Amino acid sequence: MTVKTTLSFTDRHHAFLQRQVEAGVYATTSAAISDAIERMIEADLEFQAHVSGLADIVRERMKTPAEEHLDAEDVFAELMAELDARKSA
Repeated sequence: MTVKTTLSFTDRHHAFLQRQVEAGVYATTSAAISDAIERMIEADLEFQAHVSGLADIVRERMKTPAEEHLDAEDVFAELMAELDARKSA
């Protein structure tokens, strides 16, 4: 289904779209806008998949018993010591 709508663009955006059509990259400005929206949809789906994956990791890690938790200060101290050692090498 195709829906007609009215869009407003800045001069910069309009000029870019016109150049893309004139160069044959897109048949029409509508095709260019459709492609841009499809790319936005794909990026959003990819982002949502990453967020979902991270949420799964967090949920799984929350099942770790408290006695297995690492002390943040100890972890950062070890990392800083490792960085200092690398700088000295």
